[in-house]
Amino acid sequence: MDLTGFLAQLLNGLAEASSLFLVAAGLSLIFGVTRLVNFAHGSLYMLGVYIAYALVERIGGGALGFWFGVLAAALAVGALGALIEIVLLRRIYRAPELFQLLATFALVLVINDAALWLWGAEDLLGPRAPGLSGAVDLLGRRYPVYNLVLMAIGPVVLGLLWLLLTRSRWGRLVRAASQDREMLGALGVNQAWLFTGVFALGAMLAGLGGALQLPREPASLGLDLRIIGDAFVVVVVGGMGSLPGAYVAALLIAEIKALCIGLGTVQWLGISLSFSKLTLVVEFLFMAVVLVIRPWGLFGKPQVASRGTAPVEAPLAFASPRTLAVFAAVLACLALLPLAAQALPYAVVLAQDVLIAVLFAASLHFIMGPGGMHSFGHAAYFGLGAYGAALLLKAAALPMEAALLFAPLAAGLGALVFGWFCVRLSGVYLAMLTLAFSQIVWSVVFQWDAFTGGSNGMVGVWPADWLSGTAFYYAVLVMAGLSLWALRHILFSPFGYALRAARDSALRAEAIGIDVRRVQWAAFVVAGLFGGLAGALFAFSKGSISPDVMAVGKSVDGLVMVLLGGVQTLVGPIVGAASFTFIQDYVMRATEYWRALFGAIILLLVLAFPQGIAGFCGQLARRWRGARA
Repeated sequence: MDLTGFLAQLLNGLAEASSLFLVAAGLSLIFGVTRLVNFAHGSLYMLGVYIAYALVERIGGGALGFWFGVLAAALAVGALGALIEIVLLRRIYRAPELFQLLATFALVLVINDAALWLWGAEDLLGPRAPGLSGAVDLLGRRYPVYNLVLMAIGPVVLGLLWLLLTRSRWGRLVRAASQDREMLGALGVNQAWLFTGVFALGAMLAGLGGALQLPREPASLGLDLRIIGDAFVVVVVGGMGSLPGAYVAALLIAEIKALCIGLGTVQWLGISLSFSKLTLVVEFLFMAVVLVIRPWGLFGKPQVASRGTAPVEAPLAFASPRTLAVFAAVLACLALLPLAAQALPYAVVLAQDVLIAVLFAASLHFIMGPGGMHSFGHAAYFGLGAYGAALLLKAAALPMEAALLFAPLAAGLGALVFGWFCVRLSGVYLAMLTLAFSQIVWSVVFQWDAFTGGSNGMVGVWPADWLSGTAFYYAVLVMAGLSLWALRHILFSPFGYALRAARDSALRAEAIGIDVRRVQWAAFVVAGLFGGLAGALFAFSKGSISPDVMAVGKSVDGLVMVLLGGVQTLVGPIVGAASFTFIQDYVMRATEYWRALFGAIILLLVLAFPQGIAGFCGQLARRWRGARA
């Protein structure tokens, strides 16, 4: 690409930065005041595009109709955000951070299906902005006028937000709430309505960012998850709660991506380097580097480490004889299930999926519950195990048994490398670094067509003949059972006690001689190994794999499983994974709008069982025993 074309790409980066900043600014405001990690913020952006399209199509494409549609869409999304905060989020502010994340993820599912019902599955391309649809001569090239307008909107919005937060009483209250919410409440300020106002403003900014994209990209149902990843990266890189940091981070990330596009493919020392392929992952690479060097972001401030779970946890207890009897009965039923295969042919397949999901959830729970470390990227190890098994079988031509044995080592090696960096962070920053590493692995698998099959994945990954059919089901049952026993045994070993001591008080653990980082690093490797085993079993159970096995959605599925069951109990991931798999399977077959129904079920469970299903049942059992005593 010539110099003028390269400079044009950098100008595109400026326009993209403004759009990204609008979304990230709203997310940063909401987190700074409410400490809520709003996974549904991308859905509000998506609704901004859809509502603007509907209004412009109804009113007309003139200048007045277009800009009225854009502003009205932003206001409508802001009003919807206020309604969501009042009806739902206000009830869960005191819940653990991860349960808040689970509730907002359920909102993503509900909003996505609502958009599907209202506007259909087809992409909807809006009209160009009247009067701004042409191009101007710039650097010897024709450059869209609308992009120049977008470049100016970002700094203007930043300036208006600065004035609002520094020159108004409401803004001073917002800044005070971001520093000390409890003290603000003690002074008599109504925190509930302040939070509602902040959430409405953040939602309006997301809606505005989406509505302004109407002439640039079509409204589609995939916008929510695509933009939320970018927005999280910008907020974390800039520093949680910092608006100037969000703008600088949006500018840096947008320009780095534009730089990669502008460079294209470069020949260096006889090697062809394709920078354009880096656009899928460069932002996560940049975030990983920033978090390793400056864990609280470019403009953020160091925060006290937070587990994001309940403030007090009961110590883990050995299983009672009654509990062991229940598990023995469940194992016996699972062992006898193939005998009923003729009457229930689908039951064996579903039970096999449940067992793999239980192993995956248990491996994630190992670092989340006893380890106290959040992970948004655990699917990386599941995917490494799956692809490790497929590549050892297909590329290395190893027997299936050897491939299944060595595949978890690939996941363990990944956890060994990634965990070394991750254990140096905590809270949201730790979670986002795990997400960054997961996206890096996903990008490599997605784009390495010659080795991994790229987006097409790999097929023909079947177990050996003697392990086909029912035999493989029993193999999964035995491996899952032994893995759960091994994880439980580790937690009640000296290493497990050290891990929980590091979770509860890192300073005290260090004071008695525990190397906290080394223990947490080892826990990452253990979790990666068992997550990789689940991935390898999944690959052989399905006969094929694709990059979806390590996408963000898979990591979110693991989080949902653990949180549904209960993060504070060892049986939680088992109950959560089984419930999640059964509910998802039933709901997907029951209705076309299964996401909305599934999201509603998750919301009901979050509101009714804040400690998870297993935790709630445990509370009932303790109350019953207390009443009898």
